[in-house]
Amino acid sequence: MHPSRPVKPASISAPAANYAHAICTENASVWLHTSGVVPIDPQGSVPTDLVAQAEVIWANISALLDDVDMVPAHVVSITTYVTPGHDLGPVMQVRDRALEGHLAASTLVVVPELARPEWLMEIAVVAAR
Repeated sequence: MHPSRPVKPASISAPAANYAHAICTENASVWLHTSGVVPIDPQGSVPTDLVAQAEVIWANISALLDDVDMVPAHVVSITTYVTPGHDLGPVMQVRDRALEGHLAASTLVVVPELARPEWLMEIAVVAAR
């Protein structure tokens, strides 16, 4: 049995996109809390395109999950930080593909800038199993 499940009270509106309002985790024995995962690929390069940055970030998150024997279904919470002026639809499509249909609690925050000017976004996740 998976220790996490979406919380879907009938008394509130549905989520505004493909995510869960909340995730309830019970009896998890392993937790993963990431820092903000940034768009630096294994060769040390940063793509200039936002969607390519999202793909690199989710590949990096996948590597972190894999290293602790977790899969996308173990992700319970996502916080995405993105700089202004971008079409976010394609970024959410990259997230949805990376999560393989799994829903997690998700927050998107538009920030004026990140730690390095070439970074257009970063993502932090929490996973449990």
